[in-house]
Amino acid sequence: MEPAVSLAVCALLFLLWVRVKGLEFVLIHQRWVFVCLFLLPLSLIFDIYYYVRAWVVFKLSSAPRLHEQRVRDIQKQVREWKEQGSKTFMCTGRPGWLTVSLRVGKYKKTHKNIMINLMDILEVDTKKQIVRVEPLVSMGQVTALLNSIGWTLPVLPELDDLTVGGLIMGTGIESSSHKYGLFQHICTAYELILADGSFVRCTPSENSDLFYAVPWSCGTLGFLVAAEIRIIPAKKYVKLRFEPVRGLEAICEKFTQESQRLENHFVEGLLYSLDEAVIMTGVMTDDVEPSKLNSIGSYYKPWFFKHVENYLKTNREGLEYIPLRHYYHRHTRSIFWELQDIIPFGNNPIFRYLFGWMVPPKISLLKLTQGETLRKLYEQHHVVQDMLVPMKCLSQALHTFQNDIHVYPIWLCPFILPSQPGLVHPKGDEAELYVDIGAYGEPRVKHFEARSCMRQLEKFVRSVHGFQMLYADCYMNREEFWEMFDGSLYHKLRKQLGCQDAFPEVYDKICKAARH
Repeated sequence: MEPAVSLAVCALLFLLWVRVKGLEFVLIHQRWVFVCLFLLPLSLIFDIYYYVRAWVVFKLSSAPRLHEQRVRDIQKQVREWKEQGSKTFMCTGRPGWLTVSLRVGKYKKTHKNIMINLMDILEVDTKKQIVRVEPLVSMGQVTALLNSIGWTLPVLPELDDLTVGGLIMGTGIESSSHKYGLFQHICTAYELILADGSFVRCTPSENSDLFYAVPWSCGTLGFLVAAEIRIIPAKKYVKLRFEPVRGLEAICEKFTQESQRLENHFVEGLLYSLDEAVIMTGVMTDDVEPSKLNSIGSYYKPWFFKHVENYLKTNREGLEYIPLRHYYHRHTRSIFWELQDIIPFGNNPIFRYLFGWMVPPKISLLKLTQGETLRKLYEQHHVVQDMLVPMKCLSQALHTFQNDIHVYPIWLCPFILPSQPGLVHPKGDEAELYVDIGAYGEPRVKHFEARSCMRQLEKFVRSVHGFQMLYADCYMNREEFWEMFDGSLYHKLRKQLGCQDAFPEVYDKICKAARH
């Protein structure tokens, strides 16, 4: 009874403290208290529920039977909207706080919400090397199932809660993208409900215009109800090499060289200052040296970016064997390095051993509980951006990031961008090597002002024919937006498919300037 009494007393004291200080004060100034006591346990319950549900559904094979019925229900909702006069635009009914994007989607309150309850893996066909999934299937679900039967996705983005629909309608990338491209480039078919309620399947050879226009369209051409994605045989471990590199020129040269070597299954860089980085290269393997095995995904292990930084601090190279699923989700526990701003002591060994098994809190719950004041503070004093620029412009881009926002660490992830129709493609007619520069954290540039600093960065990205990931705040005006993205095919299909009265234009859905 004594532990229960002590816990009750602590809870009572906490509630009294909240009452005296006010909930808003606690959420802003002592957010870790709220996160540790409430959001971590709640996040764990969410994860357990969704894991058990996915396992039961797949084992009972109920998802394929229910899928057709659910698709018909979506078609019925769209036709009812049309019969009622198509008075407002449509959007998915999934609450905005459930998405991984930190952007607040105000359109959910004004548009017709179409409920889409599609969150199951439908089929794994190892002969065709295809997995067919519904749009709300998460990367955590995918790795848990595919890895257990010896398969994986060629491109599997890091965070567990990222969904297939979000990665197609937005975009997704992984350290294997230098071989396979972005997430959209491993997809072989999309199934959609269009503005008139009709069902369509598109592939590179069937309804090909729609197939190439869907990625990055953010649900403004139709509702995704299923996707077919390539799978490849998986091995048990990733043999990962760590190499500290100093000097910006040497960093860019080394990173470019490793990104061009297709024998590397994985290539990634973490930049800790403008002239200090650790470049990692990995290959999948079934063999392991037991003394070099490192299960980095274990709850008590140091956060991955801190573990990598040790190689830089000690100025030594390293070789480790990491279980495949641990590697895929190496940045999940610390949400890259964002969690250090929420729980400053989260990487402390005592905290990891006692409470690390509950980490991380779900991003959706962090959004739901942040409040308007904290949201505005994050907007003005925090950056979460991914900019995709040609590899040949890497040095120039890193200087620009340093001058405009000065955020470290910076994530470097190479990818090959094929010359295909759609919103995003290289300037020329051939595939080109690009790099995703991910900046997440508090800017350290003097007199940082979010709008002006980000507009400068966006201007640079446009000037080198780069692209901004659309999950983040975008400050471009309409003309600048369509200078960055190729809207020719997109606008043609919007007109052909009757989307102009059914869905907002992608710019109006995601750009900050369009919401004010």
